[in-house]
Amino acid sequence: MKSLVISRKSSLQSLAVALFFVMTGMPRPAFAVPQENYTIGLSMYSLRQLFQDGSLHAYDYPAFAKKTFGITQIDVWSGGFPNDKKDDPEFYKELRKRADAEGCEIFLLMAGAMDARGETKKIRKEQSKKFTAQVDFAAILGAKFVRIFLKAPDGDRDVALAQSAETILPLAQYAKTKGLTLLIEPGASNWARQGDFLAELAKKMDHPALRLMPDFGKMKDHDPYGGTKSMMPFALGVSAKSHDFDENGDSTDFDYARLMKTVVDSGFHGIVAIEYEGKVLSPVEGVKATQRLLKRFQ
Repeated sequence: MKSLVISRKSSLQSLAVALFFVMTGMPRPAFAVPQENYTIGLSMYSLRQLFQDGSLHAYDYPAFAKKTFGITQIDVWSGGFPNDKKDDPEFYKELRKRADAEGCEIFLLMAGAMDARGETKKIRKEQSKKFTAQVDFAAILGAKFVRIFLKAPDGDRDVALAQSAETILPLAQYAKTKGLTLLIEPGASNWARQGDFLAELAKKMDHPALRLMPDFGKMKDHDPYGGTKSMMPFALGVSAKSHDFDENGDSTDFDYARLMKTVVDSGFHGIVAIEYEGKVLSPVEGVKATQRLLKRFQ
């Protein structure tokens, strides 16, 4: 109620100012338009149940995201694609055409886990080759980013860093030739679920086509708050994981106010993508609940 009163008061003040300049004929000063801290995007994975039960087709996803949520920054996930189309360039061309027609931008393609645990350099180098097609598909979509997971070897931290960097480097170099950037998201191994490890990896590699994408949920078993803070200097995207909400609309898993303060205080102005994974609310209602939560801090 308090925010509603403030909003009405602000609107009346704005109207009074506008009327003053109209009635006096004085030129209005140029006011800066307030900028949002970040843009709310949507992860296709949030709607996985709709794709899996056939109630939503990948081609209709951009229009659905815009009509249902008013969101035009979307990512795509191959798990939501028809099985016989995942390796078909024509499918990606048509999906981009549908997105363009709706005024939507596919900003990211989700790719899988890159395994840096191979025993030899040759084996590790082969991992990069497996992902080049994903980079090509992302380029067709007009995306800026390709998200990957990392399976870093357990044990010695320095060894894990060295093997991870060696495995990722060829793909980062290839992505650069396509004008794309790889974003590493936490989650595929013990080291890779720790934000400070990924931050150290990004700093060590210092590659223009390699950045990070914090995911609150993937760091839940370690330290999502410290991990997010460590990753933000290297982040070009954020995955806003959500599951369940209390009666006030707050996440029951994370202190979102604390997390989003970290994101905003870092100077980040990119896309925070909703990734709803709950089971209590439907996919649509879960996305809307997360969207309302994120808007508080925008």
